Amino acid sequence: MSEILQDLYDIILDRINKMPKGSYTAEIVSKGKGYVARKVGEEAVETVVASLSEGKNRFLCESADLIYHLWVLMALEGIKPEDLYQELKRRMK
Repeated sequence: MSEILQDLYDIILDRINKMPKGSYTAEIVSKGKGYVARKVGEEAVETVVASLSEGKNRFLCESADLIYHLWVLMALEGIKPEDLYQELKRRMK
């Protein structure tokens, strides 16, 4: 399961480093960390709304959007997926 998240992170890093035209990741990153952080907040709200009133499929889609935007913000912060995994593991004790 974590392989797909690592793959996503690697793609995000590649897009941040290369900033290719037409890349959504490059577009939002070019607007700054504050913009990306606001997108995380927006997607979090949309995920909650979907959970409460829009059904399972919409909730799934919004959850994927939230994770993607969070991963972009993590990359901008220099936080790697394994850092997050270690923090989650620490909390399981």
